[in-house]
Amino acid sequence: MTFKNLKLIEPLLDAIAKQGYTAPTPIQEQAIPHILQGKDLIGIAQTGTGKTAAFVLPLLQIMSQSPGRIIPRSPRTLVLAPTRELAAQIDESFATYGSFMRFRHTVIFGGVSQVAQVRAISTGVDVLVATPGRLLDLMNQRHVNLNHLEFLVLDEVDRMLDMGFLVDVKRIIAKLPTHRQSIFLSATMPPRISELAKTLLYHPVRVEVAPQATTVKLVQQKVLFVDERNKIAILLELLKHRDLKCVLIFTRTKRRANNVAKSLTTQGIRAEAIHGNKSQGQRTRALDNFKSGHARVMVATDIAARGIDIDDISHVINYDLPVDQIDNYVHRIGRTARAGAKGTAYSLCASYERNALREIESLIKMNIEVMSHSFHSNMARDAVGAAARPPPKQQRGQRRSNTNRPTGRHYRSR
Repeated sequence: MTFKNLKLIEPLLDAIAKQGYTAPTPIQEQAIPHILQGKDLIGIAQTGTGKTAAFVLPLLQIMSQSPGRIIPRSPRTLVLAPTRELAAQIDESFATYGSFMRFRHTVIFGGVSQVAQVRAISTGVDVLVATPGRLLDLMNQRHVNLNHLEFLVLDEVDRMLDMGFLVDVKRIIAKLPTHRQSIFLSATMPPRISELAKTLLYHPVRVEVAPQATTVKLVQQKVLFVDERNKIAILLELLKHRDLKCVLIFTRTKRRANNVAKSLTTQGIRAEAIHGNKSQGQRTRALDNFKSGHARVMVATDIAARGIDIDDISHVINYDLPVDQIDNYVHRIGRTARAGAKGTAYSLCASYERNALREIESLIKMNIEVMSHSFHSNMARDAVGAAARPPPKQQRGQRRSNTNRPTGRHYRSR
């Protein structure tokens, strides 16, 4: 199968070739023909499967083949995304794949001044990519009118709902014309998302390229059993290996992200932190440094990391396991092994996180390989600093392990 077999027009094929892609991914192969036929679509696909191009390419083609006049403040296509970073990357994809076409597009999100965004919308755009909060703000100020909308895309709906955007999304949908083509993309399809889809879509085609709640098969997963106080030392030991070239580290809190990044930088490892307390300018600079290789490591919280879409992340490290939202583990490790590449995910599991590990293994229906480790205690004392302080309150008072690794797997009984 080639992109030409999907009956894409030459300007799109030229843009695809310029990016070095030769064959569509499964989600692209299945979704593009249905979207070109004007059908509503539910796409269930995890990150790293090429789902953005799966809707960008056909929508660009449809708009080019049925051009409409530009109406100020009234986009033809609206794409809703949960985070600023994801919205910006989707907008970049429209620019990339539409580089040999004539159309207007812009992206709007919070955390920055709305002046330039309002100016772009007021002149009229074909494609508007937006986060729900900023879009509602501009709609309430009458800077955006959705009466003439033809195409709606909701990307990463599960994350959008996890972040509390359900009410905002419903308010936006209430302002849309009934006659439109809608595309609904999510990594999972729990009941509340299925109910939302029923209110949005008309006789949708369902495309699912991977079983729900499964890990990316190309990711090699390993767990290291550690004492909480030794996490930073073991992390430093892992980062000594040269094959950890582009590393994304997850922490549970914003403060932990800052502390880990600071500890790594102190040890000569250039690291950036990204989380919700960072300004948009800081987040953009951090991502640019990470993408360019100027920073080898990015330390992130779950919410901020949702928008990180970088093909060459070699390793993901769970500095903290996602004890509150277990399915975040699947999203985290899916940040590596993208675009057909292989990747590795390490998890540093302290004693208080073992219940979460059991739940993760139950979710992914496999036992994660246990990896032994060693470290120098003087390194732990010198390097840790704030990164090895006691974990959040709910973890205090729990008994810590006196060993760096277990002697058996009896604690894993289900």
